[in-house]
Amino acid sequence: MTSLHALPHHDGSELYAPVRTPVLGGRYAVRLRIPTEFGRIESAAVRVVSDGEPCFYAMAASEPVTGTGDGCEWWTGEFDIPNPVTRYRFLLNTVDGDAWWLSADGVDRIEPTDNRDFRVTTFDPAPEWAASQVMYQIFPDRFARSAAADDRALPDWAQHADWTAPVISTGPDTSRQWFGGDLDGIVEHLDHLERLGVTLIYLTPFFPARSNHRYDASTFEVVDPLLGGDAALIRLVEAAHGRGMRVIGDLTTNHTGAAHEWFTAALGNPSAEESDFYYWTNPQQTEYVAWYGVPSLPKLDWASDTLCRRFIEGPESVLAKWLQPPFNLDGWRIDVANMTGRLRDVDLNREVQRTVRQTMDTTAPGRVLYAESTNDAAGDFDGEGWQAPMSYSAFTRPVWHWLREPSGDPAHHFGIPFRVEPRYSAADVVKSYRNFTAPYPWAVRELAMNAIDTHDTPRFAQQADDAAQIVAAGLSMTLPGTPVIFAGDEFGLHGTHGEDSRTPLPWGTTPRLADAYGGLARLRVASRALQRGGLRWLHADDECMIFVRETSEEALLVFASSGAATVELPRVAVGAVGEAAVSFGDTAAEQLADVIRITSTGLAFAVWHVVEDGEPVAQADAGRLVDLARA
Repeated sequence: MTSLHALPHHDGSELYAPVRTPVLGGRYAVRLRIPTEFGRIESAAVRVVSDGEPCFYAMAASEPVTGTGDGCEWWTGEFDIPNPVTRYRFLLNTVDGDAWWLSADGVDRIEPTDNRDFRVTTFDPAPEWAASQVMYQIFPDRFARSAAADDRALPDWAQHADWTAPVISTGPDTSRQWFGGDLDGIVEHLDHLERLGVTLIYLTPFFPARSNHRYDASTFEVVDPLLGGDAALIRLVEAAHGRGMRVIGDLTTNHTGAAHEWFTAALGNPSAEESDFYYWTNPQQTEYVAWYGVPSLPKLDWASDTLCRRFIEGPESVLAKWLQPPFNLDGWRIDVANMTGRLRDVDLNREVQRTVRQTMDTTAPGRVLYAESTNDAAGDFDGEGWQAPMSYSAFTRPVWHWLREPSGDPAHHFGIPFRVEPRYSAADVVKSYRNFTAPYPWAVRELAMNAIDTHDTPRFAQQADDAAQIVAAGLSMTLPGTPVIFAGDEFGLHGTHGEDSRTPLPWGTTPRLADAYGGLARLRVASRALQRGGLRWLHADDECMIFVRETSEEALLVFASSGAATVELPRVAVGAVGEAAVSFGDTAAEQLADVIRITSTGLAFAVWHVVEDGEPVAQADAGRLVDLARA
């Protein structure tokens, strides 16, 4: 089997497709990198699907692109953009008579299906700032409690808990346990987030509700007084902006709470204006459809024009209100986005997406829109509506399958009823990652949320040690997408499932992984290659993976291993490497005559700058060598 580093390569990054967002009917230029080891190319063409019919555009050999290594030839081509979502792939004819297809899924002699093609779209891109972020997810009740929380009356649904009390993770009291974290508590710990290199704070819902998770909103009009009310959100956003950080909120477009003012107005009252906001199953409107049958979460019916107008359409909508002064949120993460607008034979998901984007882009331009999807998200993410998925399928689960320690108990592995927990090799992780990200336009891949864990999953540290967590965090920070830290990861907090993982942060103790996260985050924020560079896989086997993130001005070589490994790569595949920008574990990159030999003795992660003539292609200022092993 041909080595990864010897395969032809293209992706939608600026190195291989210089025009970020083409216009309908305009020309689009693409590049191919063909390693000499693959074989000589006699001719090449780009196949484009135009109005459903494939067309071929001839390509030509071109000058090499600087900073991308020797030992390869480059081919370029252009084609018209016929549709808002345009699919394309490449046909390579070799001098020895072979024909190969290159799609987003990789290189194959067998003609691929169209759903594996590269995709480029004409939709407006996310704001320029979005691709450079390091996200930190905060579950407000469990992050930090300000002194003001002591003076707030306990709501009737809540059961008070001391900050150090064990989390109730099963039974009816799970959602009632109230620790009292609030928004001013976050303000008081922004120094901590700066140490971690955080640039984007993601708040799970802040609306009033009858639970500690607040996904069962009782109104969208005010901030929960338990969190400090509207004024506290304004203080938080202003304080974060003052430090160069941004803040996004969490919006439930699939459902409200059963105590929501819209639902209570319509319950048992067919004449209410809000009656068509929900799916009722009896004429009296006393029975209804709920998310997964949970009575406290009635499902919204997006066929209602009035619901659209109140919730997501126009400058007076709920959606727009919190993006505008005085609140000025920088965007939203949409909860249960994959189920929004979908019920049996009804599918209004795309209509909701379009309306949300139109409202955001017209009333508060420059905001970003993430969305939850727990499975294959390719069908919902082409950049027209939701801009970036949560990468559970592409990143989170495969990394867990590779790096987690065998526990013998697969029961709480993301809700999937495995009889025996999967064990992936590094090559399996790469294959899974490529399978799930191949259909995304590059603009979507650049923003996809790469989370090791979240408030809905077990804690990674529950089944992996600190070394494995650093390796996982390194991949989160260096693969295309938005790296995500769930509050408490830096403390190495444990949790066997989603509810159990929502542990109050142990302020006063040492966040033992904070320096490691900070070193990785600073490298990412300083490197355009890690934000917008292409992704070229060089090697993957049982124990390790190696890839390059590159632009024409900067290239970084990334290595991750789960055990002892030795790999030799031709120097022409990447070029020489300089001093490590970050490193963890016992790793070494030896410069030999024609190869680079990379070795590790166990769990390890390292990033090296690629150099030319003894100088880095570009030196990102990440604080020189950061030894993560000492964090």
